[in-house]
Amino acid sequence: MSHYLVEPAYRHGSPPRTAILLINLGTPEAPTKAAVRRYLGEFLADPRVVEMPRPLWWLILNGIVLNTRPGRSARKYAAVWTADGSPLQVHLARQATLLRGFLGQAGHCVAVEYAMRYGQPSIPATLSRLKAEGCTRILVLPLYPQYAASTTASAFDAVAAWLRGVRNQPEMRSIRSFADHPGYIAALAASVREHWASHGRPAASYRLLMSFHGLPRYTLDRGDPYHCECQKTARLLAEALGLGKDGYLACFQSRFGRSEWLQPYTVASLHALAKGGVHRVDVICPGFTADCLETLEEMAIEGRSEFLRAGGNEYHYIPCLNERDDWILALAQLAASHLQGWPTREAPDAAALELSALRARALGARS
Repeated sequence: MSHYLVEPAYRHGSPPRTAILLINLGTPEAPTKAAVRRYLGEFLADPRVVEMPRPLWWLILNGIVLNTRPGRSARKYAAVWTADGSPLQVHLARQATLLRGFLGQAGHCVAVEYAMRYGQPSIPATLSRLKAEGCTRILVLPLYPQYAASTTASAFDAVAAWLRGVRNQPEMRSIRSFADHPGYIAALAASVREHWASHGRPAASYRLLMSFHGLPRYTLDRGDPYHCECQKTARLLAEALGLGKDGYLACFQSRFGRSEWLQPYTVASLHALAKGGVHRVDVICPGFTADCLETLEEMAIEGRSEFLRAGGNEYHYIPCLNERDDWILALAQLAASHLQGWPTREAPDAAALELSALRARALGARS
């Protein structure tokens, strides 16, 4: 019996289509203990996420983590859940719709869909749907600005696993990272400037805290470029804002377990700044392109509490890029640069060609 997926019926004469697949990490289906347990079970079982011997980690995951963490995490998800659902999924769906529109205005005829690495809609299901719709060229765009094996490579693993089960494979391209993309940096800088315009920009006792998601220290030691790409983003953003070394701090949040993670840690940094006489911090999370649990609950709520409890006076969280026009434009530019060579622009119809010829003749007659 064939191990390949069933091929959709071939439609003779159908023009080939191009698609862009946006990928983000994932989210539980609901802010409940059961839904969070299912989500964490899939997420934390990925060997890219936790690099431990599988039998040992299976015992820890199923014996301890999935029996203690889902309840706490569900309460945190409930604190940020919206009427439309998970913030991450809401933003990702809107980003896909807006990107489709921006590219369409630029003359590109492409399908734009989104998928989650963990949870729904899944990467395999979305790729299969695109293939069934006649897409023969697919650009995979993980929305992680900085490359990490546990995020970007894991998304590519899921794509590769789907391809192994496909007989008639589509042509594939992928975008590895965009930590230094000019449009991405410009959109981040614009969001900070707009925040300053609304809330002021202190001349003293102030820091802009750039908090990235943390990873275990061993990932850096084993060759993962994530730490370096985060530092590059932070430096470029600081330069765009005219901040010196004393005006900002790049740090890492979401530490899990007792092992050493990338430093400096965000919570420890907030404590140190408050106790060191810094009265106000503005916090931005450049590693996230859409607000989610880690930004809305961990940074906007818990981060504020940590800073004020340590003696700080004023704490502001700057939202992620979400659906900002400058960010969607940057995303469109990034995608378009990787679509080059693929025929994504619709051929003009006969009437448009005739009108163009008439205009050319008219211009020629005037000259």
